[in-house]
Amino acid sequence: MEVTEQCVVALTWVMKDTLGEELDVLEEPVEFLIGGDDLFKRIEEALQGHGVGSKIDLHLEPEEAFGDYDENLILLEKRELFPAEIEEGMSFESSAMPKGTSAVLPGLLYTVTEIYPEHVVLDGNHPLAGIALRLHIKIEGVRQATEEEVGRGTAGTGFFRIEPMAPGNETLH
Repeated sequence: MEVTEQCVVALTWVMKDTLGEELDVLEEPVEFLIGGDDLFKRIEEALQGHGVGSKIDLHLEPEEAFGDYDENLILLEKRELFPAEIEEGMSFESSAMPKGTSAVLPGLLYTVTEIYPEHVVLDGNHPLAGIALRLHIKIEGVRQATEEEVGRGTAGTGFFRIEPMAPGNETLH
């Protein structure tokens, strides 16, 4: 079976930046819904018509991946508004920001990037915003999507959805 709209594809990959630094590795296959919200459109387009065993090398510009870096998403907030145990790398959903913080954009995840005695720096950009990516993808499996998967718009991985990260968790997914 070849990759088409409304199918589920199992992928492994190595994701690098343009300097060759490894950013993410999927050693075990992960399933994604084609035609849903699981993958960037550029990846879906590159997979079309390929079958199990196909290997694809793909270059994604920032606007095709996690977007351009937006300096307007950097916030400086008073240190006193945050819990004493706050650490760099902690993330806050915009809806769960401490009371008294600046206006934030709904649906974003803000990551603590620096902590000073008087203020905290928060970044609403994805960690890979502004970075061009190189993907070395292998198709490990292809199957028809279930009605439930098509209805949800996902195979259930939520891979490129931004999830709050616990301190020390540096994975993208």
